[in-house]
Amino acid sequence: MEFVMTEDPLAIGKTQKQGTSETSLASGLLDDQQFNLLLMILIPVLQIVNLFALVGNVMNVVVFVRLGFSETANISLTALALSDLVSVVISIWAILCYWPPFKDSGVPFNTVNITLLTGVGLRVFTIRTVACITAFISFERCLCIVAPFRVKRIITPRFTLKAMIIIVLLTNGPYSLMTVRYNFAWVFYPRLNATILDVVSDNSRRAILIEKVVLMIWGVAQPVVAFAIVVVCTVFLVVQLRKMASWRKSATSAGHRREDNSAPKAAVHNSSSRKEERLARMVVVIATNFIVCFTPTFALLLAKSAVEELNFYGIYRRILIVVMLITYLGETISAGVNILIYYSMTAKFRSTLRQLLRLDAPEN
Repeated sequence: MEFVMTEDPLAIGKTQKQGTSETSLASGLLDDQQFNLLLMILIPVLQIVNLFALVGNVMNVVVFVRLGFSETANISLTALALSDLVSVVISIWAILCYWPPFKDSGVPFNTVNITLLTGVGLRVFTIRTVACITAFISFERCLCIVAPFRVKRIITPRFTLKAMIIIVLLTNGPYSLMTVRYNFAWVFYPRLNATILDVVSDNSRRAILIEKVVLMIWGVAQPVVAFAIVVVCTVFLVVQLRKMASWRKSATSAGHRREDNSAPKAAVHNSSSRKEERLARMVVVIATNFIVCFTPTFALLLAKSAVEELNFYGIYRRILIVVMLITYLGETISAGVNILIYYSMTAKFRSTLRQLLRLDAPEN
């Protein structure tokens, strides 16, 4: 078993004199000054958005806990909020490690390598959880429209809770397989004249094969499938909501024109479906928010699969880091905006949140 260092701690921020690093920096893609300037702009903005998303998702969890879990939607939305919360916390740490003042402050560890294992890599799998839960929520709403009574008997609160646990295990469990290749170790760097905490990798064929399989299945195939499910389900829900709105309008008009029993029946059916329709509309907004904010992430995912040197140790690593931070911004905005969606579209959530924040005047 062969263990080697993965990256010089000065490689990302400063020019190396050997290997492909000098070629990559000489190519004019991003020099030291441009790269550090972009980091100094992007990272503070990202951390501000992260703090907003952090507070927002803590409130989401508290509100859903107060509302209870008698409804399946509350369980899945709580799981989504918790996944967003975890991804935001990891994002704060990962981004901090790329901030030049922190990275160059003399911390006793290799910020680039440590964050790849404890930040960037871990966050990738957490984001996959967000994608899969969003896909589950969207697919469940589609089933509720197609076969509402049958779905309610099958998708119970207990079933939804089990589904959320399975999703979390399937999306995050494989990360432990991939990290088997890496180990923490104290490494001496002559350029720094210091021994710092670093990450060393096992370059045996078995370890490399396991990592490739995990990244291909859970890092590429799984999120692409989840994204596709969200897109298809969102389109289906939009079409069905338009049909429901058209049917309700025609049923209301018919009720005014005739006095037989069909109008009251239509009115009763219309009233009983209003709650499901409002929930479907909210899911459409959540899914649309996900699609818009995560499109850059999946575009980067496909680009990394197509361009060999677009990785943390390749020629275009600085471009990758900048684009990665931009995708982080989209993902964090998606996580932070959900509280505004719930507040504007759910009366119970709005009322509970206002009570939590003591915005409503107390009753006498």
